[in-house]
Amino acid sequence: MSNELLLFRELSVRRGDFLLDRISFSVNRSEITAIIGKSGSGKTVLLETAAGFFRPCSGGVYLNSIPVCDIPVEQRKIGYLYQDYGLFPHMTAGANIGYSLKLKHISDSEIRKQVEFMAQRFGIAHRLNQYPGTLSGGEQQRVALARALMTRVPLLLLDEPFSALDPVTKKELYRLIREIREEFQCAVLFVTHDFEEAIQLADRIGVLIDGKLHGIVPASELFTADWDEDVNRFLGITK
Repeated sequence: MSNELLLFRELSVRRGDFLLDRISFSVNRSEITAIIGKSGSGKTVLLETAAGFFRPCSGGVYLNSIPVCDIPVEQRKIGYLYQDYGLFPHMTAGANIGYSLKLKHISDSEIRKQVEFMAQRFGIAHRLNQYPGTLSGGEQQRVALARALMTRVPLLLLDEPFSALDPVTKKELYRLIREIREEFQCAVLFVTHDFEEAIQLADRIGVLIDGKLHGIVPASELFTADWDEDVNRFLGITK
């Protein structure tokens, strides 16, 4: 079996005047990959296309070598964590976590069992009966992660996952994401504007500027790689 899990092949997506232009890269199994870029560079469009919210105008997205652009969102086996967490405010934390299993018509007793397991794993068992509005940002993040992983997806997409959190909570969640990668054997693709966040968490980092991917390098080489002038300017590298 190939080590390649997710593949973007010459992917182009148009949204109004914006063009995500011929994106090609892969994410390996159990790898954490970061794409960094400014607001408006196309980071979220890239993730949402992989998740199934947008159709490409050319190229494709492949999961386990299977083209997914014609597969419905709910059948793609991809977890997606929104920047604002996307929790249902009228549902308790427990109901949010178990929502995907409810859609699969799994019995209430089995859902309760699995929700309790995930809540224990994510340290939020004491919050299951609370509503999202009563939880801290870090607790909401944990609920959202538990929900995204409930069906044991092989790929987790994270959109600016830590931008609203304080430094201490961020470090706790960096550790949690690494543990998730090992325990659930899932790959993680996340987008961020934070260089330090990408370096601390990712195995590899790509740079996206104005809809164009300028390459992907090992995280340790972000500031030493042979980038073009646009990337050097974005990273603040003077040569």
